[in-house]
Amino acid sequence: MSHIETRAVHSGMDGVSEMGSHVPVIDLSTTNPLTGVESGGDSYENLATGGHLQPGDSAVYQRLWQPGVARFEEALSALEGSESSVAFATGMAALTATLIATVTAGKPHIVALRPIYGGTDHVLASGLLGTEITWTDVAGVASAIRSNTGLVILESPANPTLQLTDIRVVVEAAGNVPVLVDNTFATPVLQRPIECGATLVLHSATKYIGGHGDAMGGTVSGPDEWMVRLRQVRALTGGLLHPLSAYLLHRGLRTLPVRVRAQQETAGEIARRLVDHPDLRRMLYPALPGQDPEALIGRQTAGAGSLIALDFGSFDAAVRFTESLRLISHAVSLGGVDSLVQHPASLTHRPVEASARPAAGVVRISVGLEHVDDLMHDILSALDASRVVSASLSSVR
Repeated sequence: MSHIETRAVHSGMDGVSEMGSHVPVIDLSTTNPLTGVESGGDSYENLATGGHLQPGDSAVYQRLWQPGVARFEEALSALEGSESSVAFATGMAALTATLIATVTAGKPHIVALRPIYGGTDHVLASGLLGTEITWTDVAGVASAIRSNTGLVILESPANPTLQLTDIRVVVEAAGNVPVLVDNTFATPVLQRPIECGATLVLHSATKYIGGHGDAMGGTVSGPDEWMVRLRQVRALTGGLLHPLSAYLLHRGLRTLPVRVRAQQETAGEIARRLVDHPDLRRMLYPALPGQDPEALIGRQTAGAGSLIALDFGSFDAAVRFTESLRLISHAVSLGGVDSLVQHPASLTHRPVEASARPAAGVVRISVGLEHVDDLMHDILSALDASRVVSASLSSVR
């Protein structure tokens, strides 16, 4: 299966037909029969220390192993091109497990590139998990590395500015230190960081992978040696993805290429129509002229994705626009079939220190599968409404 569309549909489906089914069965069992006292104990020890379920062994307990979760992990690995993957209850649970594995290995120092998702920024800056953090840019990665550096973390496209980062350059600068790339925005349809030399790939699977706003999950993909450590952390801390969510996320993977490309096409059209709008200080979208100076689109990523950011230049203008939209829902998250808008500085990036927080005038839109003309009508109507309000306020002053 060489094409990603085919892999998306068929990966993780081995043995389903033999079970007399056409789609994976949802197994909600929290506990499983043991084959014997000693063999049950052996199964428990194997799974609790990060091993795979072996033929003939008991799965023991859902916290240790779940067949639907394992299917989803197999399917995602086929798309990311990784040796294996581990799925968690949320994207932050996936990040937390990775940091725990790093810290407990005696490598608590993390080098991270901003901008990055606000939740990631917050947990790193807080030191809650025992991490020491150095914030830097691409040029500063090599000099930031220490003897106890366990990870270099980046996100490309970045949240919420959509800034692209050359993964290969970061990997080279990191040397022997593993590089983790948050690939939530691009998805494996547009970008596969492992092919660029990254060790680990993280997803908030709640977003594009699920695609319908009805299942939460997080994943880490990478080499088997890392995945054994992460399965052990997951087993001990209880961060397993729920079986129903695993089913929904696996189902979401099967339409991922179609959704991502359709949403990207609409986002690109909206960006082109708005790039010179007089009410915007700047339209942020990597495919626009001057916003991909290293020509990473086509070389590292197959496209600019389906998120756009509008810079109004002021907090008041951003608020007026956001609150004037009617078709596009004002809500956090992204990557679903319906379009969402949020003001990052007030929500997901609120805990980020002021010097690194997104500009107060920036609004981020996750473009869904609605028709481009309907979305443009909503956006232009909101721009008109916010301009009227602004003029009214000015006259009052």
